[in-house]
Amino acid sequence: MSVRRPARLPAHRPARRSAGPSARLLAVAATALLLPASLLAWSPPGSAADQVATDPAVADDAPASVSVRSTGRQRIRLEALPQVVQPGGAVASPAAARAAVVATLRPIRPGRRVQLQVQEGETWRAVAMKRQDRRGRAQFAAAASVDGEALRYRVKAMAAASMSPVKSTPVSTARWLRATWTDEFDGSQLGPVWNHRGREYAHGSRRSCAKGDPSATSVGGGAVRLSVVKDPDATTRCRIEGRDARAGRFGYRLNGHIGTQHAFAFRYGVAAARVKFHRLRGQHGAFWLQPATGMHAGAPGSEIDVVEYFGDRHPQGGLASFMHRYEGKRRIASGGWIKNSRSFLTGRRDGWSKNYHVFSVEWTPRMLVFRIDGKETGRMRGKISDVPQFPILSLISANYEIPKIKEKRLPQHMYVDWVRVWETGGQPAGG
Repeated sequence: MSVRRPARLPAHRPARRSAGPSARLLAVAATALLLPASLLAWSPPGSAADQVATDPAVADDAPASVSVRSTGRQRIRLEALPQVVQPGGAVASPAAARAAVVATLRPIRPGRRVQLQVQEGETWRAVAMKRQDRRGRAQFAAAASVDGEALRYRVKAMAAASMSPVKSTPVSTARWLRATWTDEFDGSQLGPVWNHRGREYAHGSRRSCAKGDPSATSVGGGAVRLSVVKDPDATTRCRIEGRDARAGRFGYRLNGHIGTQHAFAFRYGVAAARVKFHRLRGQHGAFWLQPATGMHAGAPGSEIDVVEYFGDRHPQGGLASFMHRYEGKRRIASGGWIKNSRSFLTGRRDGWSKNYHVFSVEWTPRMLVFRIDGKETGRMRGKISDVPQFPILSLISANYEIPKIKEKRLPQHMYVDWVRVWETGGQPAGG
């Protein structure tokens, strides 16, 4: 089949270390395509009040990545997360991203000042000041290391109302200094860890008018570009009917849809991608995980949609996170729209299709915690997947979306600067 490949991306990445993807081979079965998600309500960011995590990657006398201190009526939980904070307009090295450091204080005193301190020898130096929010949190972006060495942080909550000053127990960034797997999309083609998914029109499904195709994916300038383009070889038009709004006939489309099935999967930890999404409605971009053994009735595990974006000016803000699992033959969805999603942007001129942001999930045996640039957007508990999962990147045009965009406004593009995984195995990543 003759296809047209989108033009190569402009070379706009600053020089950086080339890091080819390292992969662990897994024998896995074929997986199903992501189904359109039903938009259900889900839990807003909750208080992080679980037990302290042990950290096998850190020496016995060093602090773990999570600490809890209770004194009198006050309690501080401090957590050091990986380098998942990097908003910006240009591509950048993941090594330059900032670590997230999150303090959760009880009782809640919104507006209370909380100071972040870093250890330097035998002393502690103040590096930032934040105010406690309505959920009791103070969230910081901080350096993960200096000259390759891990850093130790603590926070000091200042006196407020009837509350006396209190300091947390230290935490260390050591657990997160070495990612399990990284792809920075250097060069001009995908690394061998990636494969193209969904390469056949799924007639009779809600994906009957679009399919994945290598011509809708290109690499250049330090990013992978996933696109929705018209299928140049289609000689007929696709009929949309049934549950999808606005029945009619529309042009067939090709989607950028790639994953690491058969090459890399992991179990528990933090997965993150730095993404700049497409602009218009009529397709949705996504960073998601599927079980290595497949997503189908009777299979273990669940699909974890770290983030999906349905375009600018969406009435619900456009950003969502989901989990899909099977109970017998019935597919169960949980999750939904990220509330007040614009509050996670850096300012009025920022936007999900204007700049890059890091979308991550912290996956433990007990829960999923979703974040944007280190700030929690929500969490899910119960029926959490306990099998290896592999990452997927996609820009997909489902039948229910296609009528929302005219063909003359194609192509649409989504850019991914880098993808990283910090695997923790059976150990909770953050308590």
